[in-house]
Amino acid sequence: MSTTAPRFTVSAFRIGWYGGAQARLVWRSERVPGRAQASPRMLPDTRTVRADWRPTLTVGTDGWPEGAYLLRLDADSGHQRYVPFVVRSDRGAGRTVLMHAPATWQAYNTWGGYSLYEGRGGAYAYRSLAVSFDRPYDRDGAEKFLVYERAAVVLAERLGIPLAYTTGVDLHRDPEVLHGAAALICLGHDEYWSPQQRRHVTRARDAGTNLAFLGANTCYRRIRLEPGEAGPERTVVCYKTSHGADPCIRSHPALVTADFRQPPAADPESALTGVLYEGFPTDAPYVVHAADHWLFEGTGVRRGDAFDHLVGVEYDRVTPSAPTPPRIEVVAHSPLRCRGRRSHSDSAYYTVPSGAGVFATGTMRWVESLMAGTRENGRNHGMDARTAAFTTRTTENLLRAFATGPAARTRPRPRENARALYGDRPDH
Repeated sequence: MSTTAPRFTVSAFRIGWYGGAQARLVWRSERVPGRAQASPRMLPDTRTVRADWRPTLTVGTDGWPEGAYLLRLDADSGHQRYVPFVVRSDRGAGRTVLMHAPATWQAYNTWGGYSLYEGRGGAYAYRSLAVSFDRPYDRDGAEKFLVYERAAVVLAERLGIPLAYTTGVDLHRDPEVLHGAAALICLGHDEYWSPQQRRHVTRARDAGTNLAFLGANTCYRRIRLEPGEAGPERTVVCYKTSHGADPCIRSHPALVTADFRQPPAADPESALTGVLYEGFPTDAPYVVHAADHWLFEGTGVRRGDAFDHLVGVEYDRVTPSAPTPPRIEVVAHSPLRCRGRRSHSDSAYYTVPSGAGVFATGTMRWVESLMAGTRENGRNHGMDARTAAFTTRTTENLLRAFATGPAARTRPRPRENARALYGDRPDH
């Protein structure tokens, strides 16, 4: 902690469902002396910013329930900041595993003036090529978690299904939590994956674990996790468009941090998710295509029903010319315009021989929409309570079905319709 306030307190809240409350206080510190710490350190080769501060307070989590947590820091001056973290599960057999996305949180984190998107003066050319977990998050400290993850955690906890918790970084290291898991839920913005994480998730699917992708632009960027000052896997490396300068380009080409769909180890995300990231930005209605699909049971929708602003700000679609599961059903097919180009966003469902079902929403606003019509996050993009009721019921149907085991054993097979919609032309 670095603060000019003389003292501060820390409160730990577990996110969930507690009779209507969406968080529960599990611990609070005494008042802790505050002090200002050193300016951040820059590693010039990769323009990586690290705080390298001395620890101020150690918080033990022994006995805390597995789950998603927020620490709230309250300074005597009245300032507040959050620190998101996960008390991870060792085992997920028979449970639905919620996977949080700290690598993506960190990629967008501009604390110290640098992220994987911008650097000095906000310029892309001066961006970091590697970003460190050894620094705070910017803004309120938990923006990505609060916008793209919290509402899905609350909904899953409210349903009462057996849950387990992990992160993409933990799955990179150890896939044990996926062994025997009923389902893995990838939350609203999970763009940055390591090849190891992707391999572990694919193997879980092929062993019968259902997968749901509640966002868009998922598994798009290939990363490496490298050590930092505070321990292993503290640095997210992603050269992106500069991947020709990646030190692994000759020695370990499969680890080069280009996008997954790019050489030298091209492996488009659609082979896993069923859909391919196509564009940014867009804002369009979500249009139901297969109204009789089990996902939409109880929503009352008919084919062609639309939900304004639900597609955005990034979107995916089924692209038959890309690696795509052979029998995939488009359940929502939403016309849009992105940078002057007409296209579609698709929600899609497929199954694999293990029986696992895989669903992708095709829009980044799905988890945000669960809060539409409320003032929970202030970023509802004009979505209304009708949209929230639709996405909430659809997500409930999804989670309940996936919690019972391989979806192909209990739900109808997908009806292949992608080629009827698109043919084989990538630009259609």
